[in-house]
Amino acid sequence: MVLTLDKSDKSVVFLFFLIPTIMLIVGYLFAPYPQTEILKQLLTIPLFLGLFLLGIGYFLKDKERGGSLKIAGWIAFSSFWATAPSSLYFSEGGDVFNAAVCIIGIYILIYMAYHEWLSIQRKNRPLCLNWIAGGTFFAGIIYFAIDSGIFPELKTGLIELVATHSTKVLHLLGAEASRQGSVILYNGIYINIIFACTAIQSMVLFVGMIGALPKIGLNRRLAALAVTVIPIYFLNLIRNAGVVYMVGADITSFEMAHNIIAKAGSLIALIALLFLTFKIVPELYNEILCIFDLPKRKGPVENFFAKFLGKTKK
Repeated sequence: MVLTLDKSDKSVVFLFFLIPTIMLIVGYLFAPYPQTEILKQLLTIPLFLGLFLLGIGYFLKDKERGGSLKIAGWIAFSSFWATAPSSLYFSEGGDVFNAAVCIIGIYILIYMAYHEWLSIQRKNRPLCLNWIAGGTFFAGIIYFAIDSGIFPELKTGLIELVATHSTKVLHLLGAEASRQGSVILYNGIYINIIFACTAIQSMVLFVGMIGALPKIGLNRRLAALAVTVIPIYFLNLIRNAGVVYMVGADITSFEMAHNIIAKAGSLIALIALLFLTFKIVPELYNEILCIFDLPKRKGPVENFFAKFLGKTKK
């Protein structure tokens, strides 16, 4: 039997593609790189609005009202990220990977909003939808509260701490490197450690994923955080030192060392730590598996892709 889409289904599919696409176009046109300080401040409005709506929806007992708040939260949060691809590309020396991930991520965030809508329509709600909203809230609030400058001393202190420790790792490797503030000097090469070099994104990611898990004892929660956050910090020091060493020793270019080698290594390390976390809190595996199973709900968007790929309905 051939899959068919009625008029209302086509409207849902149209909006699913239209909303993030318009967001990206508007973000590109009205938030060019480099962003002014005033614009950065204005963009914190949809950012924190989206996070707070997701957090309220996560904690709310009324699941239908919570679902509506989370839909609004995902859309507001997406509108913030729609202004980021060009900044991610240019600020890190033409980093295509981060910009591409950001663009794809916006469609994924809207996909989460779509499934909240689908849950309201069907009165059937996968528990992982609440988990991912809560995880985004916890991780986002921690990260952006620091990054946005609400706690400037904490941000500056973390950057300089990572720069100091990264320099010490270089000393252990026998490299005569020195540090001036957040800048590491080695063989005439100056590399500035910025907030993104602290691995705070990866650390708060695990804090969010583990913190949002329901019905998990404190001891297991703390153990899971210990085997992820602490190794991430120290592995990141090795990553930073490796980049400085490879560039300073003229082994390869900064773009190759930072954007390819270091990112590939970081990804492999994060995957390994994720599997280690599954041993302590297997509930995390179930939540992630549930997210990947969302397409099996076969709503209008899934049926559109099935029809597009030429699949038939059983």
